[in-house]
Amino acid sequence: MKRFFIFLYSLTVIIFSSCSQNKAETGDLQSNNHKKETAMKNEEIKTLVVFFSHAGENYSVGNIEVGNTKIVADYISKRTGAAQFEIVCEKDYDMPYMQLIELAKKEAKDGELPAFKGKIDNIEQYDTIFIGGPVWWGTYPQVMFTFFKEYDLSGKVIIPFTTHEGSGLASCVDDVEKAYPKAEVKEGFSLYGHEVRQAESKVNKWLEALGF
Repeated sequence: MKRFFIFLYSLTVIIFSSCSQNKAETGDLQSNNHKKETAMKNEEIKTLVVFFSHAGENYSVGNIEVGNTKIVADYISKRTGAAQFEIVCEKDYDMPYMQLIELAKKEAKDGELPAFKGKIDNIEQYDTIFIGGPVWWGTYPQVMFTFFKEYDLSGKVIIPFTTHEGSGLASCVDDVEKAYPKAEVKEGFSLYGHEVRQAESKVNKWLEALGF
């Protein structure tokens, strides 16, 4: 009788272990299938991240080598496989934060359109374009408006995002809609600059809700 109970116990352990392994394998298979489906979807939908990011002295985070918006752009590309175009202004913005704020205020007031370096070849190949930047004086930095003037994104899906320290999206979404009335502008996403270095999961959750 004792041997029978030992045999029965051993059989139960084997069955339970087999079920657990099958469940784990099924979970891994489902996870891999999701990744493959996402990759296939992203291959079909050509995606680009256009952004301006400011390194150097930033409010709340101090002197940083990589700008807050650049970090978010990298999260987006990592998740979606999107190409990137970083808007690099020909004007030098390497200055103390308060001085930068005054310059941003003046640029916005004057409607200045600062020049930027480089260009995007064959922008027509992209179906979906993320547009991101910090909030300077209530909207994107003025160099972003230079981009809006130079590139026609009519018919494309545009997804605005910002990094900020209290302004949220400000008027960025409205300004994108004004610049591109014939595009499909999605609801924007904003993230505190001091959070971005620990916010990859938050960005991924937003992207997942968008279907990426």
